Amino acid sequence: MVEKYKADIVPLNEDKIGKKPHGTASFEVSGNDLIINIEMNDTPENTQHWEHFHGFPDGKEAQISTSAQDANGDGFVDLPETKPVSGTTMVPFNDAPEEMNIPNDEYPVSDANGHFEYKKVVPLDALQAKFKEAFGDTNLNLDKRVIYIHGVPDSLELPSTVGGAVGEYDAHVTLPIAVGKIVKA
Repeated sequence: MVEKYKADIVPLNEDKIGKKPHGTASFEVSGNDLIINIEMNDTPENTQHWEHFHGFPDGKEAQISTSAQDANGDGFVDLPETKPVSGTTMVPFNDAPEEMNIPNDEYPVSDANGHFEYKKVVPLDALQAKFKEAFGDTNLNLDKRVIYIHGVPDSLELPSTVGGAVGEYDAHVTLPIAVGKIVKA
């Protein structure tokens, strides 16, 4: 049996970053494979873009962030401000999602036109094992998750109120630029 999911990805923080990133994501569970395809347009160009699905470990349905989540009123919805509606970062869409190693430099980089495409076939058993270690369950519950695309150039001036540093990576790397609700296709 094949399960299919999709997300229409819409801009977030577009008025502050001067771009309107948008795209689509599809997820297909087929046998022991999770097949992921994400295509983005109008992202900040020549920039690495972290991308993940976020959600709640207790199975609560995640929602996308909007400008309403700008809790400190600085005009930006930063990573910490997404948590109340979207939950925590769960699975990265990098070179090895099944390892669930989130902070690294193995994410897609947009081209000179702000376009990138990410395609990956992930061994589901390995991903589910790591997911269980982290969140106590093997069920990815894709239809209760949201996808975030992150990342702006270092040259973009961010106020000191923008949070979201992860390890050695600052808010430029983690600033959400687009988001989509994952639904059954």
